[in-house]
Amino acid sequence: MGSILQSLGRTITAGFVLLVLIILLAGAASGTMIDVNHAWSMFFMRWLHVLSGVMWIGLLWYFNFVQIPSMPKIPDEQKPAIGKVIAPTALFWFRWSALATVVTGVLLATMSGYIAQALMFNRPFLAIGIGMWLALVMAFNVWFIIWPNQKKALGIVQVEPAVKAAAARLAMLTSRFNTMLSIPMLYCMVAQQNGGL
Repeated sequence: MGSILQSLGRTITAGFVLLVLIILLAGAASGTMIDVNHAWSMFFMRWLHVLSGVMWIGLLWYFNFVQIPSMPKIPDEQKPAIGKVIAPTALFWFRWSALATVVTGVLLATMSGYIAQALMFNRPFLAIGIGMWLALVMAFNVWFIIWPNQKKALGIVQVEPAVKAAAARLAMLTSRFNTMLSIPMLYCMVAQQNGGL
């Protein structure tokens, strides 16, 4: 067990193996096996959407609740560990989980047959439509404002000190904007399947 938990790759693989075992055991115990049909495919896409969304919003909240407030408290000689190692890795997963969340959400809405109605704010898809638009704005911010400015702030792209400081501030403010949007976005996503706004 220790060797599994010492490697992130093996840990994730073990999690998927455990999931498959649970599904098979639950199916055997209930006398039913998975019927891979449209409903199951939609469920599986929803699960992928939630999985990627948890990573995206989890990292967004990590940046805003932990990393940004902690940076002024970290001694200057230790800051390169954050800026050169931790932040670039977190930002990699942050932007790709944002894209995965959007892609799985669009696929799910398409498979469910409501993507056009939701994006046009038609009832009964008003809540999910609002949530989708908020998520699209947030994903745009990740890829086209936060990430380009973080590259400057972290020194991945070399710029003058004044430009670096301005880029760091813009990335932080946009990240805070996304944190603000995440609250109604998550509410709308949950509200849709639980009775509306």
